[in-house]
Amino acid sequence: MIYYSKVSYTLLMIVFVVFFGPLIPNYIYSGFNSKMSFMTLALIILYVLILYMFFNTTYTIEKEKLYIKCGFFKYRPVNIMEMKKVSKSSNFISSPAPSFDRIEITYAKFEEIIISPKNKTKFIEDLQKINPKIINNLKR
Repeated sequence: MIYYSKVSYTLLMIVFVVFFGPLIPNYIYSGFNSKMSFMTLALIILYVLILYMFFNTTYTIEKEKLYIKCGFFKYRPVNIMEMKKVSKSSNFISSPAPSFDRIEITYAKFEEIIISPKNKTKFIEDLQKINPKIINNLKR
C-alpha cells in the first residue's frame, strides 16, 4: 500500500521567500546582470528539486516493512514489528514530512521518524493490522 505525503503550501511559500526574498534588494540596487541571472537560475533549479521532493514523498507498507522515499532519497526500511507508538508531532526537524501536519513513529530501542501521510487514520490502521501492539496516540 502506497501513501503519499501531505504537502503544506505554507511551508513551500516559506522556502520560496527564503530562497528568492534576498534577491529582490540585489535586483533593485544592482539591476539585472550576468552574476545575478546565474544566481537566480541556480536558485530556481534548486527550488524545482525541492518541489520534486515535496510532491514525490511516499510511504510504502510492504509485508512487515515501511519504505520511505523522499524524491531521490530512500530511507532505511523500518520494521513494522519493531514499532511501538504513533503520536502527533509539532517538531520541525528535517524529516521526510513536507507538511506541518506530522506524526512521529517510535520504533526499535530509541529510534523515531517523523512523517506526514495524507490519510493518517488509514495509514495507522494498516500498520496496526501488521503489528496490533502499536499504540495510537492520535486518538487522544
